[in-house]
Amino acid sequence: MFENLSERLERSFKILKGEGRITEINVAETMKDIRRALIDADVNYKVAKSFTDDVKQKALGQNVLTAVKPGQLLVKVVHDELAHLMGGETADFKIDGHPAVVLMSGLQGSGKTTMSGKLALLMKTKKNKKPLLVACDVYRPAAIEQLKVLGEQIEVPVYSEPDCKDPVAIAQRAIHEAKAKNYDLVIVDTAGRLAVDEQMMNEIAAIKEGINPDETLFVVDSMTGQDAVNTAKEFNERLDFDGVVLTKLDGDTRGGAALSIRTVVNKPIKFVGTGEKLEALDFFHPARMADRILGMGDVVTLVERAQQQYDEEEAKRLQRKIQKNQFDFNDFLAQIQQIKKMGNLKELASMIPGVGKALKDVEIDDNAFKGIEAIIQSMTPEERRRPEILNTSRRNRIAKGSGTSTQEVGRLIKQFDQTRKMMKMMTGNKMANLMARMPKGKMPKMPDGMEMPDFNK
Repeated sequence: MFENLSERLERSFKILKGEGRITEINVAETMKDIRRALIDADVNYKVAKSFTDDVKQKALGQNVLTAVKPGQLLVKVVHDELAHLMGGETADFKIDGHPAVVLMSGLQGSGKTTMSGKLALLMKTKKNKKPLLVACDVYRPAAIEQLKVLGEQIEVPVYSEPDCKDPVAIAQRAIHEAKAKNYDLVIVDTAGRLAVDEQMMNEIAAIKEGINPDETLFVVDSMTGQDAVNTAKEFNERLDFDGVVLTKLDGDTRGGAALSIRTVVNKPIKFVGTGEKLEALDFFHPARMADRILGMGDVVTLVERAQQQYDEEEAKRLQRKIQKNQFDFNDFLAQIQQIKKMGNLKELASMIPGVGKALKDVEIDDNAFKGIEAIIQSMTPEERRRPEILNTSRRNRIAKGSGTSTQEVGRLIKQFDQTRKMMKMMTGNKMANLMARMPKGKMPKMPDGMEMPDFNK
């Protein structure tokens, strides 16, 4: 995300010349280039100008430490101002009511129904809530059915009244249902509407007044840039919503909506959609987003996603198997499934500092694991448990069953064997002993049968 803006900002920082101090002379051209980069990213002009003026004022005259160049200091100032521009702190999401009520609003086709399902899953898994989804889109064909399908996928019940055309009454009765059945969160999905449609705008205002939600969220497609900001402004004037949900942020290479919306609408971005999967919804963290825009990665979010998939008991079981050299293809397949659940592979890689830039022009296929999965799934249960029995005839059969070649099967088995040996070595004291015996400045000798990975391949 934001690749274009990141590249332009990186070029802008290289313009800054001079040693010892940032001055008005050596910073002027840089600020002009940063302003152009922001406007090209579809950031509101007034926001871009105000941003560069603030950066310039805070950067001017700051003493530069001996080990820090003016450009590096300016990156720090720009980072802090970017985070401030997007809200500074992570916005609160107030869902303490019994039940707490969340009203979803937005344009037609903005993805409110899918986002309602994603939000229910996020609250269920991260906040231990017991949500109830409410179908109040009484106009769009199959809207109720879509929400029910999503509810089944995430195991969250859906309240609907297919024969009723009064969304206010449906929402009110749903809240009574939630109280009766002890649901502590109600998420109300509504019909999409245009800001110029007076009748529909009156309806969403009536729903809000009728249910008095704890949170009213405006769902908007981030890839529409300034149109998203303008629409949010018009909706806010009528609805006075509490926060914004930006969808499709993973496909937004410019970032205009994310950088402008807080300033123009004066409402925080609370959530961001980062992919098509139902798990691809996150709380919005301005400082982390500033890190990513400036190519610094986002290790905190990467760790949080890993922790979501982490099961302490499973990890202990796995460690015992590794120590006994019993790690098998079933365990290997399970680890692949966990990685896939964490999200888009290129996005995950870009969260590692420095990697995002290196992978700028590299296409990482989300189906990269499919070949490995096909090979493992073509093995018999016995072969998965005991990889050592995989002789030539078995490998030929697996290759045919998985649609791969015998060489690919052999390569995977060799890599798996090396991985298993390395994991066993890392769990014990062997690595420490190996490092202790290692002559200074030399690489350790790998254990018998293992090869040092060739990172140039």
